[in-house]
Amino acid sequence: MNTQSIMPTWAVVLTLSLTLTVATRPTTITATISFDAPSPSHNPATCDGHLQECDLEPLPRAKPVRREVYGGGKIFDITHQVRAGIPLYKNPLGTNESVVLDLSINGRNNTPKGWTNNSKLKDYAVHFGTHVDAPSHSFDEYYDDGFDVDAMDLETLNGLALVVDVPRDMNITAEALQSLQIPKGVRRVIFKTLNTDRHLMWRREFHSDFVGFTTCGAKWLVDNTDIKLIGIDYITTGVLDDLVPVHKVLLRPRDIILVEGLKLDGIEPGHYTVNCLPLRLPKSDGAPTRCILVR
Repeated sequence: MNTQSIMPTWAVVLTLSLTLTVATRPTTITATISFDAPSPSHNPATCDGHLQECDLEPLPRAKPVRREVYGGGKIFDITHQVRAGIPLYKNPLGTNESVVLDLSINGRNNTPKGWTNNSKLKDYAVHFGTHVDAPSHSFDEYYDDGFDVDAMDLETLNGLALVVDVPRDMNITAEALQSLQIPKGVRRVIFKTLNTDRHLMWRREFHSDFVGFTTCGAKWLVDNTDIKLIGIDYITTGVLDDLVPVHKVLLRPRDIILVEGLKLDGIEPGHYTVNCLPLRLPKSDGAPTRCILVR
């Protein structure tokens, strides 16, 4: 009996056995052949390392659920979507979506097609929508010294916070702050004002009569509280007439962070944990930020 074996890099073994009669003498020839069985997701005959050529199942299609509240009322997204129509300071037209570069796989919206991925590059101001102000926003000296967004204290931006309802008939003055009776030791306060009731952040046009801090209110906060994070529900912290001095009073100590343009619809006053993570933008005096409240 003669045996011949063929052993390439295959995994399944087939054995063929033939019995022949040669000159009245029976002879058995056995051949063993091995080969890899293709897995369901990989066919070497058709894939050849290119995903688009593989035999893949169709993608499951669905519509995403966009939410503002998560975890059964435990997590609240207080960030405005980056969208056209968000108000801009002293701009009656608000923000327009500015797409600098738009590449796509299939050429949607008259864009160049044939790319391996969809990719957008959008152009926005850093003080746009929900954002933070760094000390360099109001002082050239701090800009030169490097007190930018990248130098902000993440411990200040994340931790226990108090949401307060500002009396609806006044700006954030010293009198208003005293009436709120914010306890000593509270380091993060988010001020919910008439701006939220009026849906000002949802309106394209800039409203000059928004609620904000007055200069005396800013000075009282610095001198009499431990607050290091100030959150507010419009695109700037100070009232229009006191806009510049308010920022200078609050940002001069360099350890107070302003978070502006918060979305406080449906947020009740009380204690939460706040988490804000601005983009790391060295040499920038402001940056968009994602903020959430956790009950």
